[in-house]
Amino acid sequence: MAIPIKIEQLLEGKVVESERVDFKKGWNPVDVAHSICAFANDVNNWGGGYIVTGIEEQNGSPVLPPCGVPLRDLDRMQKELVNITHKIEPYPTVISDPIEYMDKMLFVIWVPGGDYRPYKAPNTLGEKEKTAGKSYYIRQGSVTHKANAQEEQRVLALASRVPFDDRVCYQASLDDLNLMLIRDYLRRTGSRISDNDAIKISFETLCWNLQIVGGPTEDLHPRNIGLLLFSDNPEKYIPYARIEVVHFFDDIGDRFEEKIFKGPMHIQLIEALAYIKNIAVVERVEKVPGEALANRAFSYPYDAIEEVLSNSVYHKSYDDRNPIEVRINHDSIQVLSFEGPMPPIGQDDLKKKRVVCRHYRNRRIGEFLKEMDMTEGRSTGFPKIYRAMEANGSPTPLFETDKNNSYFLATLPIHPAFLKDPSNSEENPNVIVEYIKNPDEEQKTDEKEESKSENEENLKDRKDSKGEKSSLDDTALKILDLLKENPKMTGKEMSEILDVSERHIERGIRTLRNLNYLKRKGSKKFGSWIVRK
Repeated sequence: MAIPIKIEQLLEGKVVESERVDFKKGWNPVDVAHSICAFANDVNNWGGGYIVTGIEEQNGSPVLPPCGVPLRDLDRMQKELVNITHKIEPYPTVISDPIEYMDKMLFVIWVPGGDYRPYKAPNTLGEKEKTAGKSYYIRQGSVTHKANAQEEQRVLALASRVPFDDRVCYQASLDDLNLMLIRDYLRRTGSRISDNDAIKISFETLCWNLQIVGGPTEDLHPRNIGLLLFSDNPEKYIPYARIEVVHFFDDIGDRFEEKIFKGPMHIQLIEALAYIKNIAVVERVEKVPGEALANRAFSYPYDAIEEVLSNSVYHKSYDDRNPIEVRINHDSIQVLSFEGPMPPIGQDDLKKKRVVCRHYRNRRIGEFLKEMDMTEGRSTGFPKIYRAMEANGSPTPLFETDKNNSYFLATLPIHPAFLKDPSNSEENPNVIVEYIKNPDEEQKTDEKEESKSENEENLKDRKDSKGEKSSLDDTALKILDLLKENPKMTGKEMSEILDVSERHIERGIRTLRNLNYLKRKGSKKFGSWIVRK
């Protein structure tokens, strides 16, 4: 079986945090058993972790190039891995994958967070195994160690706390999962499970490799994470797994438009963000006489909106029957989700610019969103939102909850310039203010018009060249001669040598290209011309 992530992403630490990767220079069955046990216990709900044998570790980071493991040892290591996992109680899920990287072989083991926590592993192997007994092992930072008395109590408390997104939904069947959605995810993430693999292997095996199903092999059912991301209608089993956007047209709230997004959660997120961007993100361009650069600002920085909504999808309590609500007011955007932040975070913590919490409500949702580059880990959400608002000149964002952490409300105030009355006579009459709705589309329109104009000129040149057949004017012939001598010569240089305008040179080059005399190689700035005839 293949691990569900590219080895490059795993080693970079951008998709999978370093705390979730255990690098080992060589194969040590005892150390491997302890690491498997620790990742299966998953005390911080990270989603398990990876053991990479064949790479030395230094301060929690991989030392590259890798030392690798001998090819002849891989078969023995795989057999010993089977023996090791049977000694851990209860039996954990383990997926191994020999991978070639930088001309060396690595042995990678993926251990998802266990369904039947807590897990115990032998303290040693061999002759003293029985007398040494078994213990609970956990991960602390990038180190695996035996749990002390206090940590043991924490591990035991996990027995009935399997996160909602990782629970098996026995009311659903594998027929509720959509193969096309799964294949789209694999393509998006560049997974080692290729599109061809997804077709060749059985659907059950594919879903098992991604850990989106659970239960005994003879009676597999989808996990909630599988239904949330890979079913056409998650609400069939998870009510109110949706995003509702309400756009208020005035400050009273009498006039509004509501749009509800349903379907797989990551697609909901993409579509909701596009909708919000289209109706709420406006660019204000203020051109001041005598100043070279215009003053620009957005009603809301899109990066802040994206981070707030992505984190709501990530951290929402999906067993709470409430949707994610987005309110676009005349002076702010508010995103409300239930429940609130995980303890020990409270009201006072939300006033800080960086909030650190390693207890995640939906470890699997976060894992999948990070692999699709739709959210970030390492508690970087709040700093990113603050930076985006500050860079845009927007007021400080607000984050709220109540004393019971029953909800989470994020408020992004609109940029102050958008609260001004454009007809205000106190405004400087010499200042030109322009509002551009959906600035990205505006730029695309400009580029389209420019391309259309150029195509019309090309068409005119083609018509002219048909009348002349293959005959070329004096300027075009001279351009050919110049480019034969120096294929990198610019239009400006040719216009100076031939004593004609640059526009005249451009028309000559278009005619030559249309008649197949010239071909451009490389970029406009660094490329060169190929004279074909």
